[in-house]
Amino acid sequence: MELIAFFVLAVLAVASALVVVTHRNPVIAALALGVNLLAIAGFYLVLRAQFIGVMQVIVYAGAILVLIVFVIMLLNLRDEAGLRGSGLVQRSLAPFLALAFAVLIGRAMVAAAPNRLLPAPPEGFGTVEALGRELFTRFFYPFEVISLLLIVAMVGAVLLAKRRL
Repeated sequence: MELIAFFVLAVLAVASALVVVTHRNPVIAALALGVNLLAIAGFYLVLRAQFIGVMQVIVYAGAILVLIVFVIMLLNLRDEAGLRGSGLVQRSLAPFLALAFAVLIGRAMVAAAPNRLLPAPPEGFGTVEALGRELFTRFFYPFEVISLLLIVAMVGAVLLAKRRL
């Protein structure tokens, strides 16, 4: 059952990631990002890390996605939608490079994972205690840097939007 859930979530995550990267409408790309973040939360649930899965939904699929949609609406991207380059080289090389990358990833996955089930996670994996210990010891400074980066990005978006008015 876990294997079926993993493959369904994997297809959903890859498909929504492709929509995020390829779609020209930023609102639809942001909604596809929300689907991708929910698929990642599903991966956490398959791994029996319920707390991290719920936090993924609340923090990323909820708060961060709302922030991204707010910035998209604030910037009013209608003027830039008409600007398109020819991109002839990129459009002709992209399918071949994507296929080569997929073959490379597929061969690496087959070589690295023989036919066996995933190993059992360590004791306490995904609990509040384990997450808190890692977050406030090993990853304290990267966590703070990312929070500052998000604040700077939000202030920059507001300043860019104010300058246009």
